[in-house]
Amino acid sequence: MIFNKNPANSKPYPTPEQTPYQLMGGEPKVKALANRFYDIMETAPEAADLYAIHPLPLDSIRQKFFEFLSGWLGGPALFEQKYGHPRLRARHLPFQVDEKLRNQWMFCMEQALDDVVENKMLRQGIHQSVSQLASHMINC
Repeated sequence: MIFNKNPANSKPYPTPEQTPYQLMGGEPKVKALANRFYDIMETAPEAADLYAIHPLPLDSIRQKFFEFLSGWLGGPALFEQKYGHPRLRARHLPFQVDEKLRNQWMFCMEQALDDVVENKMLRQGIHQSVSQLASHMINC
């Protein structure tokens, strides 16, 4: 997810020097994204099946998701420092992740991105990347 400056409107886009993490606003915005994702998942009927497979309370998973997103978006590799390589597909193998769950996850993430990430191009780039990642998690 590396872009250059768009000369048409001179808005910043991710580069090796300016990561999505930095462009979003660093730790506070990435934490807001993780929390908003879970807020939506907890309350949206469209995500009921996804919510049902998560252990309660969600405090621990919210923190882990923030730590994962931090490193994945180019910020501090908090998840890896605590737990090692994410190995996302392997970590999700105990759960039957089908297209329906993937779509529920994307529903929550799309809403969270819309609510938290102000830069439209950055939001679209992150959306595209998480969509591919979510599809990779399908295991049945």
